[in-house]
Amino acid sequence: MGGTAVITFYYGSGSPFAWRVWLALEHKELPYDLKVMSFSSGDLKAPEYLRMNPRGKVPTIEDDGFSLYESAAIVEYLEDQYPQSGATLFPGDARSRAHLRRLVNEADLYLDAAGRKLVQAVLFTNKEDWDEARISAGRVAVAAELSTFEDYLSGDYYGDELSAADFTIYPLVALMRRMEVRKPDLDVASLIGPKMSAWIQRVESLPFYSRTYPPHWKAK
Repeated sequence: MGGTAVITFYYGSGSPFAWRVWLALEHKELPYDLKVMSFSSGDLKAPEYLRMNPRGKVPTIEDDGFSLYESAAIVEYLEDQYPQSGATLFPGDARSRAHLRRLVNEADLYLDAAGRKLVQAVLFTNKEDWDEARISAGRVAVAAELSTFEDYLSGDYYGDELSAADFTIYPLVALMRRMEVRKPDLDVASLIGPKMSAWIQRVESLPFYSRTYPPHWKAK
């Protein structure tokens, strides 16, 4: 982004949680300095990084000497610290904002949990060790959650307008779809309903979307 970098954003390519924060930064038009962290080179275990984030994960931000990790907390902070910048992440009245926060929590607790079963079974397991029964069970869990989130959609976005809920849900779904690169017969695409399919196209049509696309996904 243009302008003076204020927020240092520590990011890992392919992390849906880091992607959530990146989308939020762009949506709010906040200046940031992107620091891409390598999972394989030990960046997350470096002492200087662990001082900011003792969990050794991404994302983390630093803002004028203030460090914060955990993506949901970061998104809330960006909204509270910069209420006048760009667009709001939690639009609407108190009940609308509560609805969006509930969706964020549900995505983190249920949609991500289902997706992790497939991630572990497909992405983090050598092909020769794939357990098709385990993969099938993970796919069933993902199908159930995608169906639930399909039902939650009643308009263009998960709230009355684009919000933190969309930036939470989309990267999780994108990671599920991404697994087809490694295992095409997984066919996650067929589990996504028509409302969610149209919503995915809307998110991917956002003017800043391409800037946030995971760098290492572009090569494949």
